[in-house]
Amino acid sequence: MSDPTLPAGRRARLDALLERRSLAAVWVARPATFAWLTGGDNVVDQTADVGVAAAGYDGEELCVVTNDIEAGRLADEQLPAGVAVDAYEWHASSLASAVADRSPRPAAADFDVPGLAALEADELRGPLTDGDVDRYRRLGATVAEAVEDVCRAAAPDDAERAVAADLRGRLTRAGVETPVVLVGGADRATAYRHYTPTTADLGDYALVSVTAERDGLFASCSRTVAFDPPAWLSARHRAACRVEATALAATRAVGREGGTAGDVFEAVREAYDAVGWSGEWRNHHQGGAAGFAGREWIATPGATAPVRLPMAYAWNPTVAGAKSEGTVLVTASGYERLTAGRWPTVTAEAVGRDERLKRPGLLRR
Repeated sequence: MSDPTLPAGRRARLDALLERRSLAAVWVARPATFAWLTGGDNVVDQTADVGVAAAGYDGEELCVVTNDIEAGRLADEQLPAGVAVDAYEWHASSLASAVADRSPRPAAADFDVPGLAALEADELRGPLTDGDVDRYRRLGATVAEAVEDVCRAAAPDDAERAVAADLRGRLTRAGVETPVVLVGGADRATAYRHYTPTTADLGDYALVSVTAERDGLFASCSRTVAFDPPAWLSARHRAACRVEATALAATRAVGREGGTAGDVFEAVREAYDAVGWSGEWRNHHQGGAAGFAGREWIATPGATAPVRLPMAYAWNPTVAGAKSEGTVLVTASGYERLTAGRWPTVTAEAVGRDERLKRPGLLRR
């Protein structure tokens, strides 16, 4: 019988990992995989690579090791009912030592634990399960609504930082963390690809981009609000939309064929050539798979990461002051716009493929 404390679909992947590597146990403490395995959050310090708790699976049960400061809170607020929490005295040990003392052998961990093998746990987190998708839909709707409401309320003389603060506040009130918030007014959005907000005014138009997290899942989207936009903005935005549509169509095709991120990247590079912006891909990363990280992987030339379906993908092509980005569930049969919202759309034709996809357009104010 499946352990009822394990979220649906997790146990089979863990059992396969234990068998493939002849392990007695596996441990995860990096926040993305801890969230995938437990459904909970082990983060206190947002800057730390490793959380305050490790989740372990021994082929039978799920358990969590943490210090005695965090044990009660995690059990009450972050973990499924019935998960065993083994606490050590905060002053007497460390997370790595506590796991080393308690784990059966041989074992592997996704952080440095004495005597345990290394574990790259990214492969466990995809493809998405039905439960993941349900939570993703709710997250995507919340994120899109917040970004769009902020854009509708913005004015040309608003400072980038004020708009960013408004967006962070709206999402925080919805229980959503915001590891990335970018707001670029007309001057800075044309100069930089990562327009971290400053005191500059928005001016003639603005790009607003966010990567947001709730319950371990990450959603990214961008919106363009145009007040008195430059004449070139619409054409560049449509070019970016065509590149994004091409990336999505290639993702589906490559995923069905069992290909790699590098295969999708080649389609993206060809799309830039077709829309008249050859080499523009060199100025910014193009995105990739999403899920329990802002990007589970980023597509690069020759990248070998497998393209899995069903999975969320967040492609983010840029064209000299324009950007097209959303989080989309890609399945063997089609696409679901997780961050669709209520926003003007354009229909973008994928380069080299007979597919047309709706992408967020410009909101003219």
